[in-house]
Amino acid sequence: MNKRILITGCNGQVGTKLYDFLNKKGNCKIIASDIACNKYNLPNFEILDVTNYSELANVVIKHRVTHIYHMAAILSSNGEKNNQLAWDVNMNGLLNVLNVAKNYNINKIFYPSSIAVFAGPFKDGIVFQASISTPKTMYGINKLAGENLCNYYHEKFGLDIRSLRYPGIIGPENNAGGGTTDYAVEIFHHAIADGIYNCFLSAPTTLPMIYIDDAIRATIEIMNAPIENISIRTSYNLSGISFSPFQLSQEIKKHIPDFRITYFKDNRQQIADSWPQFIKDFEAKSHWGWKPIFGLSEIVETIISIIKSSSYSNSNIA
Repeated sequence: MNKRILITGCNGQVGTKLYDFLNKKGNCKIIASDIACNKYNLPNFEILDVTNYSELANVVIKHRVTHIYHMAAILSSNGEKNNQLAWDVNMNGLLNVLNVAKNYNINKIFYPSSIAVFAGPFKDGIVFQASISTPKTMYGINKLAGENLCNYYHEKFGLDIRSLRYPGIIGPENNAGGGTTDYAVEIFHHAIADGIYNCFLSAPTTLPMIYIDDAIRATIEIMNAPIENISIRTSYNLSGISFSPFQLSQEIKKHIPDFRITYFKDNRQQIADSWPQFIKDFEAKSHWGWKPIFGLSEIVETIISIIKSSSYSNSNIA
């Protein structure tokens, strides 16, 4: 039987790319959904508010969904601006997904968590899989609670839920959605279009990052891994590389020598300062064979090349 995959939050940075990857693999029907309009003119698109259980259940029944990738979320910076909305979308939306999965026999669910579940101080800026922390943002609180909710539904109802703690995700698509690491997406578009970028984080702020193709590949790999290899039912740490805005700007200057970066601080600096600088993912590597491909130089070269050769550049600057 072919998979029938529902992606919530499909207009977002990760949801859009996940759709592309799954669509290219074929052998499945993909139902794209978002609370907003069908901005990419995708087939089988449903306008869906994940906080509405009936809407979600109707989409699952209509398309006979077998798998759900639950990407709909309010991210860290936007979550601080409206913490009630963040709670409603991030917690009630997840609870609806889990209850629909339980009630309609969904085979697998993917839940994206985040490095935001951690908050310092950390020894040498490093967190491990079992590091204990109390998050300092509504988004981090939501994600940590969501991890435990997923574990609860796995143990109590036998749901096969798989999860990754994403680092900051960067790629050529300029559709990041209100996160603290958005600078690492915006910077490329402004570097190419304007030659200058005013960064909302300080020059030395080092954070864990991952190229979007690696993030999507990890997502698909954990979903395809044999069930006996998945022993962590909260969320797996996922690591790519770590760098600061200054380090990223220096790498960009190798391709755009006249590029300049300036700095200011907004509310996202305080969020970033509470996060780890490095994330260790021994369990993901040993349990299901995770291995990142893209380093900083490969990321920068790839993103600049794609933006320059496509319509991503001037027309899509946020």
